[in-house]
Amino acid sequence: MAKMEKPQDKSELIKGLTLVSATAIVVGSMIGSGIFISPSIMAGYVQSAGVVTLLWIIGGFFTLFGALSYGELAASMPKAGGQYVFLKESYSPLLGFLYGWTLFLVIQTGFIAAVAVAFAKYLGVFIPGLSENVILFKILLGTHAFTINSAQAVGIVSIIVLVIINCFGIKLGAAVQNVFTFLKVMAIVLLVLLGFAFGQGSFSNFAPFFKPVIPATLNIGLFAAMAVALSKALFAYDAWNSVTFTAEEIRDAHKNLPLSLVLGTVIVTLLYTSATAVYFYLVPATQAASVPDNRIAAVAAQVIFGGVGLYFISAAILVSTFGCNNGLILSGPRVYYAMAKDRIFFKRLATIHPKYRTPVDAIVAQGVWACILTLTGTFSDLLTYSAFASVVFNLMTVVGIYILRKKQPDLPRSHKAFGYPVVPGLYILIAVAFVIFILQGDPLNSLKGLALIVLGIPVYYWFRFRREKSGE
Repeated sequence: MAKMEKPQDKSELIKGLTLVSATAIVVGSMIGSGIFISPSIMAGYVQSAGVVTLLWIIGGFFTLFGALSYGELAASMPKAGGQYVFLKESYSPLLGFLYGWTLFLVIQTGFIAAVAVAFAKYLGVFIPGLSENVILFKILLGTHAFTINSAQAVGIVSIIVLVIINCFGIKLGAAVQNVFTFLKVMAIVLLVLLGFAFGQGSFSNFAPFFKPVIPATLNIGLFAAMAVALSKALFAYDAWNSVTFTAEEIRDAHKNLPLSLVLGTVIVTLLYTSATAVYFYLVPATQAASVPDNRIAAVAAQVIFGGVGLYFISAAILVSTFGCNNGLILSGPRVYYAMAKDRIFFKRLATIHPKYRTPVDAIVAQGVWACILTLTGTFSDLLTYSAFASVVFNLMTVVGIYILRKKQPDLPRSHKAFGYPVVPGLYILIAVAFVIFILQGDPLNSLKGLALIVLGIPVYYWFRFRREKSGE
């Protein structure tokens, strides 16, 4: 086993991530709550097993195109902050800041909050009192009633536990990630294999394969409904790029970072598509759309195993969501750390713990805000505006490949984007179409995401003013 590289001083991050650990971050951060809940939500928009399964395949290819494109940027600039650095170099410090700002406000923290609530929902299989419908506190603020339900409370506790774990070093965080990623992958494989072998479902649930049915209550068109449904799948695929945030801590990052992106994305695409197929093999789309709390995986497991199987699979899903949030909580703070080092975010977030070599203050700040978000929105709302904001920045990042080819032609490129310029171009086209249709299908939550991005502009100039005033 290779020895860990020693940092030059106590203010540096430490290279403690191997290819296996980096791939586990990709897979573990992606597989969380989405695949166990989102297919039910998607069926509520498009009541067709074939169409929903096809949307998962499209989401997988879309994500793979992005991963193949990001490989060039990751290999050229393996620095802490990842995508923040890519956008800063491709466009301007302002755009890099807007990404980091939005990541902190809604993308990373929003996903953490949504996954934490999903964790609580599945814990509700064992403890029926845990549900978004069980109100613990109700506070009247003027004419508005602010409530805290039991699922939110448990979600917050799970976030706090993982924040503490990740403060104690990248090596511990990676070890937790490796174990939980292995367990969650095995849980999905088990569900798929036994579902098709013993589930006594019906392939007639997929016939006709492509016949989308849009519920009349939605009052939106076919493509808009499919785009909103796709946003739920993209939530489950998102966070594939989180490993780039930890680039500075990956051994031989020029080679291992691009490879981990592709390996992780391919593995997850196969798992997601297989899981969705077995869900609808066991449960018709119309029935899947009305599953309580959208716990489609739990219902599918019950069809296969009965009551005992329900508890077993639910326990495995608890492992999955817990592991997903570990990856998100591990990676995100590296962006805020990089921003703080550039003096365009709170200076304290650039602090590295002298013993554990982790950006402790950035980890804690992210955790606090994720806990607040856990109290503010429903699972479905968080999926929509988080996924929308994330795709907007992912789109701009891939466009940045073309910009950097002209702007910095001499930039070392040990790994070039596969299929350039066609594959990055396909990603851009699909992303643009998604942005248009999601704006049409869910304008309120989409505009919330855009408003949060725009809100960062005056904040950036405030941080820059403070930096110039201090002479730094």
